[in-house]
Formats: sequence, structure tokens, C-alpha cells
Amino acid sequence: MRAVLAGCGAMSRAWLEAARQIEGLEVVGLADLDPGRARGRAEEFGLADAEIGSDVPALLDRLKPDILFDVVVPAARRDVVLAAFARGCHVLSEKPMADSLEAARELVAAARTAGRLHAIVQNRRYIPGIRRLRRAVESGLIGELTGVHCDFFIGPHFGGFREEMEHVLLLDMAIHTFDAARHVAGRRPLAVYCHESNPAGSWYAHGACANAIFELEGGAVLTYRGSWCAEGLRTSWESAWRLTGTRGSLTWDGAEEFRAEVATDRREGLFFEPEAVAMPPLDPADQVDGHLGVMRDFVDAIRTGAEPETVSHQNFHSLAMVFAAIESARQGRRVAIQTIEGS
Repeated sequence: MRAVLAGCGAMSRAWLEAARQIEGLEVVGLADLDPGRARGRAEEFGLADAEIGSDVPALLDRLKPDILFDVVVPAARRDVVLAAFARGCHVLSEKPMADSLEAARELVAAARTAGRLHAIVQNRRYIPGIRRLRRAVESGLIGELTGVHCDFFIGPHFGGFREEMEHVLLLDMAIHTFDAARHVAGRRPLAVYCHESNPAGSWYAHGACANAIFELEGGAVLTYRGSWCAEGLRTSWESAWRLTGTRGSLTWDGAEEFRAEVATDRREGLFFEPEAVAMPPLDPADQVDGHLGVMRDFVDAIRTGAEPETVSHQNFHSLAMVFAAIESARQGRRVAIQTIEGS
């Protein structure tokens, strides 16, 4: 199976590292507006035979690959992905899948028309902690789920395009937590109220902080408190989580520590005494390994005719959460979350 990777910035390293671990997958071309950067990636990963180019459609025409790995900036994504579908490629894209919901709908429709797979690298759901949270919810460990609460407080100094983006936290990072929370809860998001800010001391141009309340199917809620300009006392990149249910609660620090307690029938004063319970382990069927897990799932789906977990018509709902949060912050009101036909 032959692949071309478009966009050779910092994120391309994780993609190429994953690609070289998949048997039978060959990266035959690298594209970037700066051909020197593409050549540098080729040298770094020992891709001496890969063709280098700056024009993605022309490179696809010459190489006729099976797959396009799309790691371009969001503003360029629509045209690059449509060009790949027009040339019969399956596409695995970096998130977000598009820079607007209208463009996202267009890409989903184009994938269906072309009969090609289109999936998004939501690598955060492909980590053991998220899979175990999902197992806990599915098993009824804490009863019926009533709340998912996520805190994200980190202060990275990226430089580059992120520090010039509008809605930088919501559009570039919060989508990871939103998507993972949607997976953990197993419920469709219905509406959101969000407040967005760019506090004193922020080195971003816009929207480094956000606080959002999502309504989920079945009456559960998802709350998100996030900052990309919080110095000190960092959370995990995966956020710090608390899940509440009708029988108890569980927490995950975003790394290795889980705690779960359920109420017993023993009461002392105002409270029923809690009892510690064990978190479910990973199941052998759980897909993990971050970028590698997503890419392996995608390549296997091409080979078997299955549908990858982060297929675009499903991932649309995670992107819709982001854009509804942005619209809520702009308007200062609750906003309904859009859906897509057939998902």
C-alpha cells in the first residue's frame, strides 16, 4: 500500500514514525510548500526513494498512491482532501477535519461519492486511559452516567501559527478532549453553553481559555474547563477527568492514576459510606497506541472493507461540538449542536 504525506511540519514526525511501523505500507512521496522541509523529513526517516514536491495534486497524479496522509494546516485541508478523492485516494487527515462545518459536510459527501475512506486522527481516544474509562461506563461500574467533567490547564509556548489563530484552544486542542469525552460517554452531544476568553498574560492572539457545558443525550452533562496559557500545576495533555454516576464516581489524572468509589448501604450521618472499586482492565479488542493505533485502524479498514472508528461522518459530531462552542461564545447563549445525515 502506497502513501503520500502532505504537510511536513512538526506533526508530520508522529505520522511518519507511525507509518514506518505498519507492515506493507510505503511512503512514496512527501509534499510541503517548502520542499526543503519535505527533503529534511525524507532524510530523517530514511525515505531516500520518496518523491518530493510542493504541488499536492501534481504529486498525486505522478505517484498514484492508495492513501493521502493529510497533515496540512486547517485552511488548506478542504482543497487537498478533495484533490485526493478526485484521484481515488483514501484520506487520513489531521484534526480538525475542516475549518468550517460546511466544508466538513462537503468532505463527508465527497468521500461517499468517491467511495473512499476518510478518517481523522483523533489519537487521544486511542490511549489506554480513555479506553478504560469507556469500559467503566459500559460496565455500569458507577451506575448510569450522569456527568463527565474535564479540566485542561497547560501553558505551551509553541510559536508559529497556533499563537496567531482565533479560537486556538477550542479549535486546535479542545477537540481532543471533546472527542474522547463523546467516546467515553457513548452519547450524542445536543447543545452547549460556552464562555471563551484570552486572559492577561496570554501569549496567544485569541481564545486561549474556554469553559463549556454540554448537554448529552439521556440528561448527562459534559463540562470542560480549559486554558492554554496556565503556567504551573499542569494537568496531563489528556486532561484530568471526573465521571459521576448514579452509584458513585471515578477520577483519572490523565496519566496512570485511577480512583473509583461507589456508595454502600451503610449510612453514617449525612452520607452513605463509599467503597473503593477496581477499574476494568483493557480488553484485548481495545485499539490503543495513539497515532499508530489510528493509522493501523485506518489501514486495516482499507484492507478489510470495515469502517474505521474515527471515520469522518462520525467525527463530524466532535467538530460540531467545537463550532457550537465557538458560536455560543460569540453569541453568549446556548447553541444546539448540528448533526449529519447517516450518522
